[in-house]
Amino acid sequence: MFTGIKACLQLKQLLDILCSPRVQKQGRSSMRLWLRGLVLQVLRSARGTCGSPGQPPTLPAPQKVVATWEAISLGRRPVPEYFNFAHDVLDMWSQLEKAGHRPPIPAFWWVDGMGAEVKWSFEELGEQSRKAANVLGGVCGLQPGDRVMLVLPRLPEWWLVSVACMRTGAVMIPGISQLTEKDLRFRLQASKAKCIITNDSTAPQVDAISADCPSLQTKLLVSDSSRPSWVNFRELLREASTEHSCARTKSQDPLAIYFTSGTTGNPKMVEHTQASYGLGFVASGRRWVALTESDIFWNTTDTGWVKAAWTLFSAWPNGSCIFVHKLPQVDAKTILNTLSRFPITTLCCVPTIFRLLVQEDLTRYQFQSLKHCLAGGEALNPDVREKWKSQTGLELHEGYGQSETVVICANPKGSKIKSGSMGTASPPYDVQIVDDEGNVLPPGGEGDIAIRVRPTRPFCFFSCYLDNPEKTAASERGDFYITGDRAHVDKDGYFWFMGRNDDVIISSSYRIGPIEVESALAEHPAVLESAVVSSPDPTRGEVVKAFIVLSPAYSSRDPETLTWELQEHVKRVTAPYKYPRKNCRRRFLERSKGVN
Repeated sequence: MFTGIKACLQLKQLLDILCSPRVQKQGRSSMRLWLRGLVLQVLRSARGTCGSPGQPPTLPAPQKVVATWEAISLGRRPVPEYFNFAHDVLDMWSQLEKAGHRPPIPAFWWVDGMGAEVKWSFEELGEQSRKAANVLGGVCGLQPGDRVMLVLPRLPEWWLVSVACMRTGAVMIPGISQLTEKDLRFRLQASKAKCIITNDSTAPQVDAISADCPSLQTKLLVSDSSRPSWVNFRELLREASTEHSCARTKSQDPLAIYFTSGTTGNPKMVEHTQASYGLGFVASGRRWVALTESDIFWNTTDTGWVKAAWTLFSAWPNGSCIFVHKLPQVDAKTILNTLSRFPITTLCCVPTIFRLLVQEDLTRYQFQSLKHCLAGGEALNPDVREKWKSQTGLELHEGYGQSETVVICANPKGSKIKSGSMGTASPPYDVQIVDDEGNVLPPGGEGDIAIRVRPTRPFCFFSCYLDNPEKTAASERGDFYITGDRAHVDKDGYFWFMGRNDDVIISSSYRIGPIEVESALAEHPAVLESAVVSSPDPTRGEVVKAFIVLSPAYSSRDPETLTWELQEHVKRVTAPYKYPRKNCRRRFLERSKGVN
């Protein structure tokens, strides 16, 4: 099903040698025929038939290739026993690209905002990633299954190393650049990572705790300078060979580990397989993100968040270009200028960034190529969606998922959007709202968002919480995996997010979802960002407390007057009992770090 073009060509060369006059003179006729039959049998094996002797290998049409992957992603075709994203997807697109079956746009396009650019075709990406794989397997001595912690900002090496891990069979563990020494120590110890790859800004923190991490054997530095006890990745990459044999990984072999935080205890390790991520995003990439081989896709997320991997595994199977801006700080004008300057067709941001963008005068910018916009990572407020659409003419398509899953719910391109809803269930998931006993609730009933995992567990799902069987078992209730988020579904199958199950505030017996209050606050022009939490109260048990980041124009307003104004606003927009009785306001922050 997944044709190994390079392997087929090598076997064809072997076949030609076996049938050459030189071999014919040296061996018996029966031996030649036996060898010829053996090679033809290999050519027709699970990796696909490469064509008859003397003919060039037949490349399938891109549409047929993507349709096959999409059918697997939708659960309509079985998952293959063996799968490797680098070999079966990226190398296939490299061959299709060379055969002229793809527009002349890069596969990867990185800019730093100061004039520097990196552009790779699929062929160049393959070459560079094979060199990187030789670094990992050579100097680092990594074997399939070994774990690699990857802590880099938006640098081209992040994508290069990610693909190199696939080629070697190593398991990548992405992390955000803001990790502290304590965070790094815990992650390295818990994961038993043998290698860490990072840059100059994080290296000192690693040095401070590396003695506490006995599994850590190699420290790779992505830098133009050197550092004691570190190996320079860029120097090794320049000298590495471009020849590398890709690891033959099974679909259920581990691909990546993400640390996800809960309300109690340390972050948990979520493991995904070669297939769960490598094939699990093809359908959503085609339907929700609406990507084709002509599209240039920019997701502003940080590399440490799962959405960076979502982008990789959505874009490249569909032959699309991944666009990256270094974006050291989130800045609305930088984002808008980038959209105006480059031919970006598809944009994905967290709603927080869209809230920043709509505060600018969008009529001053011309987005010549932009045609599709997506939001995810947190609830999208209807007011932001309406402002964006009124000023750009483009709809915002919200999606919802978790570190443990692929896309759970979404508003696919071309579908009806109900403002405030996160859309309908994304196949192959059977998404339901269930009660505390795991019973499916009827439309309108508020409960837990759940995904059916029995009798059949979807393949595009996390394997487990590593080294934590109790947490894994506790995530299921009856036939369902429980997301920990609460919502209700309407009669048309649209899901409406209410809040985290463990974040629900019970005040004087009233259940209050923080997202409802945050959405109401977001509609007031004074509020740039807000976070609503529970606060103990001797009379009501709990009350609503809001932490608010003010817009620049309101930062000097009288605190008491503004507090009263915001409370009255929430009372008008939502139920009066939900208004914040406590608040903490902050001045506008020019550097909005941590926005993914």
